[in-house]
Amino acid sequence: MSIVSDDNKLAGDDFEDDAVSSEDWNESNLATETKPTAKTKKTRKPRRIEPPIAEKLTDRYKSGFAWIIFGWLAGIHVVALAAPFYFSWSGFAIFVVFYYLTGCVGITLCFHRMLTHTSYQVHYPTRMILAFIGGLAGEGSALDWVAMHRKHHAHSDQPEDPHSPEHGGLWAHMWWLFPFRNREEQRSIHERWAPDLLKEPGMRFLDYAFIPSHLVLGGLMAFAGYCYGGSYYATSWVLWGMFARLVVVLHVTWFVNSASHIWGYTNYETTDKSKNLWWVALTAFGEGWHNNHHAYPRMANHGHKWWEFDLTYNIIRVMKWTGLAWNVVDYKKKSKDGSAIH
Repeated sequence: MSIVSDDNKLAGDDFEDDAVSSEDWNESNLATETKPTAKTKKTRKPRRIEPPIAEKLTDRYKSGFAWIIFGWLAGIHVVALAAPFYFSWSGFAIFVVFYYLTGCVGITLCFHRMLTHTSYQVHYPTRMILAFIGGLAGEGSALDWVAMHRKHHAHSDQPEDPHSPEHGGLWAHMWWLFPFRNREEQRSIHERWAPDLLKEPGMRFLDYAFIPSHLVLGGLMAFAGYCYGGSYYATSWVLWGMFARLVVVLHVTWFVNSASHIWGYTNYETTDKSKNLWWVALTAFGEGWHNNHHAYPRMANHGHKWWEFDLTYNIIRVMKWTGLAWNVVDYKKKSKDGSAIH
């Protein structure tokens, strides 16, 4: 089962000019559309969003409202409100550990930079472990996440963008998740935007295991907490390690989609409105250097200035040094004569 949403049009029907099959898949087809030459002006201007945005949003709900997804997310938020009443330092420690594991390692390191943009490679067992951890972030399976993000890059801040602030800040933040899509439409999105992952049996298994994996993790936390100190700690560990942590990880990721396309500064001119936003970069482990990323999507390092700290990239560097990762695609600063200096 997957928790994901998109507009109601079949991917293979409404964007035929951009169709991608598993045979001719190439990362540059989807994730480099906004790439400029560093420190140069773009010659083509972004398209204006037509027809009117309100009409487009109405069209997105013509197949109904995704009440299951809404209930899943609403339930997480409501239950998380009880976390302060069951505070424990051990529960908070679990919150921090799993915030890092699922947010940084799972989403940023794996789903985004490795699976979506192929910024580096790892051995298959490592790949599957990281993808499993990413699924525990509550943002859908790797298939769901990668497909939506590749579509975002191909149509960034255009009508087909799944979560552009051009449709409103709340839409970009989370409301884009709620148009209903049936299993056939979801499969079409996978086939269109993530055909490489769809061919992997392990990725298909993790897609079906999305909900069960959360139930198992929550059960293990409750059991471990009970063994540690009884029912209070069982409740505390689940509330902090699962519900409160999911709320924070979800909103941190959503702020990349919303805030980083509204506020901040730019190092490059792109065809979208991506921005570099320091507080999103800090909470999202480097993802907030979003203008840099949209300028050079395949680059493993999102921080291009010396002070743009990117924790995820430093992890990738350690992985490369230890032999866990290779073929790392680095952003290279250029001197005036064109030679690389970084």
